[in-house]
Amino acid sequence: MNWLYLSVAIVLEVVATSALKLSDGFTRLLPSLVVVVGYGAAFFLLSITLRSMPVGVVYAVWSGVGVVLITLVGWLVFGQALDVPAFIGIALIAAGVVVLNAFSRSIAH
Repeated sequence: MNWLYLSVAIVLEVVATSALKLSDGFTRLLPSLVVVVGYGAAFFLLSITLRSMPVGVVYAVWSGVGVVLITLVGWLVFGQALDVPAFIGIALIAAGVVVLNAFSRSIAH
């Protein structure tokens, strides 16, 4: 269940970050509410995950996957330009998360 909680927390954080852009500095009510509720729920689920998983591993996965997803949202949804170095960087971040999960003894599988 920990991986499910962490996955949902990451998705909620990405949704909240996307809404943060749409909130226009918290001047638009609905996106602002999505930000507050999304981050609150994301951190709640993250705290549950931290009960039984190491904080370093959880944060590495949280931040790595979050960076990749929000960068893709920026590119696909908000039309932000990405060049070749950006795609290489995203691939390296994703590879780091995969290596951590597949090969590290720090994670209880």
